[in-house]
Amino acid sequence: MMGARRPRGRRAGSRFACRVAPMADGAAPWRPVAGGLEVRVRVTPRGGRDGIDGVEALADGRAVLNVRVRSAPQDGAANEAARRLLAKALGVPASAVNLAGGATGRVKTFRIAGDDAACAAALAAIAWA
Repeated sequence: MMGARRPRGRRAGSRFACRVAPMADGAAPWRPVAGGLEVRVRVTPRGGRDGIDGVEALADGRAVLNVRVRSAPQDGAANEAARRLLAKALGVPASAVNLAGGATGRVKTFRIAGDDAACAAALAAIAWA
C-alpha cells in the first residue's frame, strides 16, 4: 500500500510559515537617517499574498525585513507593491516611501520620510508581533 500523500505547498513548520523572533544581538533592519528611516527589505515577488513576514538574518549576518508581494518582478511592479505595502503598514502616505537602492535585487533599501522614532516603533510592532 502506498503512503499518504503530503499536501502541496509550504509545511506548517517551515520557516516561511511563522514570524521570526527578534535577533539575539538586537540588530534591526532599519536605522534612522536625516529626515526619516532607512529599511533593508528582502522582497519575495509572486509570494502568493501581500504581507510582512518578520525579521531574518541573511547569510552575511545583516538583518532584513521579509516582505512578500503577489506582483511579478516585471517593470518594477514588485518594487511598487512593496513600497505601497510598507506605506500602508506604517500608516504613512505612499509618497513618503522611496526605493533608495537595490531596484533589481531581492534585498532593497527603502527610505521612509517622517518621524524616525514613530516609524521604528511601528516597524518593531509589525515585525516582531
